[in-house]
Amino acid sequence: MDLPDTRPKRQIMLGYQHEYHAGNHADVLKHAVLALLIDALQRKPAPLRVLDTHAGSGAYDLGSSEAQRGREHSAGIARLLAAGPAPAELARYVAVVEAANSSGTLVRYPGSPALARALLRPDDQLELFELHPRAFAALESLFRGERRVHMHRRDGLEGLRAVVPPLERRGIALIDPSYETRDDFARVIETVTAAQRRWSNGIYAVWYPLIRKPEAAAFVRRLRGLALPRAYQVEIELASPGAPGLRGSGLVVANLPFGVDARLEALLPWLHRCLAQDGAGRWRAEWLRRE
Repeated sequence: MDLPDTRPKRQIMLGYQHEYHAGNHADVLKHAVLALLIDALQRKPAPLRVLDTHAGSGAYDLGSSEAQRGREHSAGIARLLAAGPAPAELARYVAVVEAANSSGTLVRYPGSPALARALLRPDDQLELFELHPRAFAALESLFRGERRVHMHRRDGLEGLRAVVPPLERRGIALIDPSYETRDDFARVIETVTAAQRRWSNGIYAVWYPLIRKPEAAAFVRRLRGLALPRAYQVEIELASPGAPGLRGSGLVVANLPFGVDARLEALLPWLHRCLAQDGAGRWRAEWLRRE
């Protein structure tokens, strides 16, 4: 189902394809945190809704030419699975990845839509936004007939502001654009601020890349400075600040559920040791605002 969009049309860049990056170290951090947030909300029986602003294709063939070009999963999910028994904080995330690879060989990676769908209970709902036509077609194919999955071919930042608060009033909004343009950074700040005013108790998980661009560093400073309730930051850096490319990533989570901070503080050191080359970089798990 598509929501009608009455906003003035703006130029959207559609060049980014997550197939090239599926299962990389940024996906591992992002999806491990998402699984912990879903798990925390499911401690209560009331239904919840997961909203994904940039759903992508939903799941990824790691044998495709796109995934094989950079083989980014080899330094991400493949390294995690090869590290031996994962800590309890990763149990649900790893279980979904292993279920997608029942042969025991890593050939498929569940993106955030497939991960969330696997973790949903019968009354929980999943709301997906994706603008790229090929990615949206893949979503439709993956979730055809799924009554709990609601798909919109629409810009996710605009769409999120249009649909909150959800009927359930409980849920998580994962906000993870590609940040291909400077406009993305400003629009995320605007979207989080506006959506939080409308849905004050929603959990907002805002992912960001660690890249060598001044606007990226400025964005993290602005994000940390927002007056978001119970704001918590996690970050894994796998190379020095001057390194080219994606040297790491992080998330700022608003309305972090009680108890998840302790789980993240236990998880981040292990995850950094697993993903880092020769112990390079650093990790962070800290409160920005407890109220």
